[in-house]
Formats: sequence, structure tokens, C-alpha cells
Amino acid sequence: MLTEWIVSSVFNEIAALLVLAAGVGFLGLVLRQPLIVSFIAVGILAGPSVLNIARSAEPIDLLAELGIAVLLFLVGVKLDVKLVRTLGMVALATGLGQVIFTSVFGFLICLALGLDPITSLYISVALTFSSTIIIVKLLSDKREIETLHGRIALGFLIVQDIVVVLAMIALSAVGVGARSGAGPGDVLRVMASGFAMLGVVILFVKFAANPLTERLARTPELLIGFAIALAAAFAAVGEGLGFGKELGGLLAGVALASTPFRDTIAARMAPLRDFLLLFFFIALGAQLDLRGLGDSGFAAVVLSLFVLVGNPLIVVLIMAGLGYHRRTGFLAGLTVAQISEFSLIFMAMGVSLGHVSGDSLGLVTLVGLITIAASTYMITYSHQLYRLCEPLLARLKIGERVRAAEGHGAQSDRGPEVVVFGLGRYGGALGRHLAASGRRVFGIDISPHAVRRWRDEGYEGAYGDLSDPEFLTTLPLAQARWVIATMRLRDTGVGHADARIVLIQQLRELGYEGRIAVASTEEAESDFVLESGADLVLTPFADAAERALELINGFEPAPT
Repeated sequence: MLTEWIVSSVFNEIAALLVLAAGVGFLGLVLRQPLIVSFIAVGILAGPSVLNIARSAEPIDLLAELGIAVLLFLVGVKLDVKLVRTLGMVALATGLGQVIFTSVFGFLICLALGLDPITSLYISVALTFSSTIIIVKLLSDKREIETLHGRIALGFLIVQDIVVVLAMIALSAVGVGARSGAGPGDVLRVMASGFAMLGVVILFVKFAANPLTERLARTPELLIGFAIALAAAFAAVGEGLGFGKELGGLLAGVALASTPFRDTIAARMAPLRDFLLLFFFIALGAQLDLRGLGDSGFAAVVLSLFVLVGNPLIVVLIMAGLGYHRRTGFLAGLTVAQISEFSLIFMAMGVSLGHVSGDSLGLVTLVGLITIAASTYMITYSHQLYRLCEPLLARLKIGERVRAAEGHGAQSDRGPEVVVFGLGRYGGALGRHLAASGRRVFGIDISPHAVRRWRDEGYEGAYGDLSDPEFLTTLPLAQARWVIATMRLRDTGVGHADARIVLIQQLRELGYEGRIAVASTEEAESDFVLESGADLVLTPFADAAERALELINGFEPAPT
């Protein structure tokens, strides 16, 4: 009776789906699961195998397609190639290495499970993608985005995003070639259209993007409306030209990626993306047969274990080969222990092209549920998990050779007299003045760019992650008379602890007997910092004001 009333109108059906999504989403929140797990569950529950209330295929598919366009638009907006360039080899080697490892061994595992070569190829590629949305959310909640392993993880996730784009381009080309009556001329026409649209984007970025968005930004709602319209329009044009709405949406995002409002646009459109993606998963659930999923149970478990164990392991091994400590590699590796929403979109494209069956889409969906749910807890409790696995990694001698960039680099015969943590504007300037006064200074920062700039100026320095207690044991502290912490309060380590206080405690536990100075922009916290074990509190703003007064008084006598 209730089901008949729900499906009697589209409005009732959408309302019921939203109520179901809210209820399942709340349960997921209690279980500390990301929204995507709840959405997949809603799709399955609303599908024909359970409640069978998702029957209005046309409006649901329309919202789902718009959601995919917005998702790809936001990928384009946030595609930060500069971060890959900053991190250099570690991002490229880890990102590409993980993609190659997962796709090759995933393909072999799928063949061993009895799947045909085409399905095995699709599934193995789908298993290579990790969810940037989930990882960024979890690392942000733990305040580990700016740690060394967090930045490396973001770097190779961007490499994965680029692979996603290339895979979808390849599928679009294959889709054009697979159409009945389509010949080489049609494929060339679509490729030419794609390049033409890319040219339009380049011209838009060069001449119109900044002035247009600056004017629209005077009314924030209009700016967001324009962004949504651009994503939908590019997706529609992409579909009309034959290379797909997915790539059209991506190009729309790239068109706005260079504007100063990219972060505002991404933040304001993220809730819309999540809302619309709900209908993608509902449409997905409507295609799934739970009886078929039961037959795929063994394959799903095998592939899930491969993703949960194999993906992090290859990252650890690659980073160990590059000289990173096993802890940094382990924490970065856990971020790829799941598949992505793009995995499901990729498989759905394969189904629409007739290359794979709905059963294979169901198999990847089940793998997504298992890996996303499990990896959420793995990332949340990553430090506890590392302590459990560290003895095994140490026994296997994985990640014992700490690279110069992560450890203490090329040292002079005599160790440094001063070690400066944080090479930002204040810490870098302080370090330079100390070096100019004749002191031997060693600088440490979590930013590879800051360390590279410091070394280019002729100073010794290293990448350093203060959330890693073992990192401090590699530092040249024997002759250091001062350790100076200039990090801002927001640059915290694990959890919500003040990284400066954690540093003081760890230095004292290691037996460091020199003096410790801590920079603070809040004079009110000076007593707390001193009670925590610091010998001196530096107040940059107050100290600068006093120095400015000295300079001014040097030009003219103080008033009487």
C-alpha cells in the first residue's frame, strides 16, 4: 500500500528517496562512514531487489547525469598540477607505480577468477582509482593535510585524476568507433571537435575567465549559478559532439581553474555535487540484482583484499625505494586502500557501451562498499595501525634508509648549532639572519618547495614531518645549542595537539639538553608554552614592533 502511494507520482518518489537517504546517511554518520557508502546503500535499498521505489527512470537518470557533470567539473576546477610538480618524483613514481601495479595484477587476478579479458581489463582499471573526496575529508578531519604523507597522498591522487581523464577519453573514442556505421572519419571528427573545444577553453582562460568571474563574484549566488550553467552547457556540448558529457564537464572546470575564485566555487558546489550524486547511486542500485551480487561474493572479497592490502603495500615499497621512511610510506599508502566513485562511473560507461555486463558493475559496487567502509577505519586509526605493523616492516627492513630530503641531508663535518623548524616567512628570515651572524643553521619544513628554496640559497635543510616521532631521531642534534619552532598553531600534527608542544615533549624525551625557543603570535599563551618546557618565547609581531621603534628612534630623538 505504502509502496503504491510512493510510486504514484514522481514527487512522492523523490521525497521518499530523500527521506531514505537522510535516514541511511545518519546511520552512516553514527558508524563514521563517508557519505558515498550511505549513498551506495540507498541505491541498493531503493532498487528492485529490496524496496523497489526507484521507478521513475527518466528524472533520476537526468539528475544522475547532471551529478556526474558537476563531479567532473569540480575535478577540473581542483586539478592542481602545481602540487605534482612541487613534489616531483615521489608523486609521479607513486601515482603511476600504483596505477600500473593495480591494473596489471588486478587483470591477472580477474582472469584467475574466471572473468573474460574485456571485463577483467575494465575491472582492473576501475580498481586503480582512489577517492579524493573521501581521503581529503578524512585527512582534513585529522588535520594531516599539511603533513608530509598528506601532501604526498594528494600529489599521487592528482596523478590518478589525470589517469581517470585519460581513461575516459579512451572510452569516449572507443564509444564513437563502436557506433553502428561509424568509421575512421567519425572518430577523427570527434577528436577534432574535442581539440576545438579545448582551444575555446584556452582562449576563455586567457581573455575572459578572470574579468568575468571578478564581475560575477560581486554577487556570489550569480557566480555559482554561472559555474553550474557552464558545467551543464559544456557537458551538453560534449555529448552533442560525441566525446561525452563527462569530458565536457571536466573542460568546464578547467576553464575556471585559473581564476582566484576556484576554491570558493568548489566549496559552494560541493553540497550540490553530493546531492546529485545520490541519484547516480540510486540509478546504479536500480540496475543491480542482489542475487547476482551473492554469486560475486567470493570475487568481491578477493578483489577487496587486493585493494586493501596490495595498494598500500606497493606505495610503501615505492616510497621506500625513493628513500622515504616506512612510517611516511605506510601512512600515505593507506589512503589508496579503497576504490572511488569514478570506478563506478567508469564501469557504468562500460555497461552503456555494451562492453561489460551489469553483473560486473555490481561486482565493482560490492568491492567499493567493502573497501571504502574498511579503509575509512584504516585511515582514521592509521597511527595505531602503524604501531601494530611496524615490527613486521622493521623485520623486513622496509623503509629503513631515510632519504636526505626526509632525514638530515648532506651535513658538514660539524653539526648545526641551531635547528629551525618551519621555513616560512618568519622562520626562513630568522634562519638567514642566524646564518649571517656566523651560526651553523639547519632548516626543516614539511613543504618540499620551502626546503628546496632553502637549499638553493646554500643552506642545509630537510623535509620533516613532526607527526613522526622517529623523524627526530635522525636529526643532527648533538651539537645544537638551540632548537627554534616557528610553525603556526594551525600546522598541527596528529589529532588536535599543538605541534610545538609535541615537539618540546619529544625533544626532551630524546634527551636533548639544549635550549628550545617557540614562536607565538599570541602573547597570552606565552606562560603555557614556557610551562610546557620552552626556554624562550618569540613573539614576531611584538618583537618586530620593538625593532621598528628602535629604527625610528635612530633617526630622531624620542619625544620628551
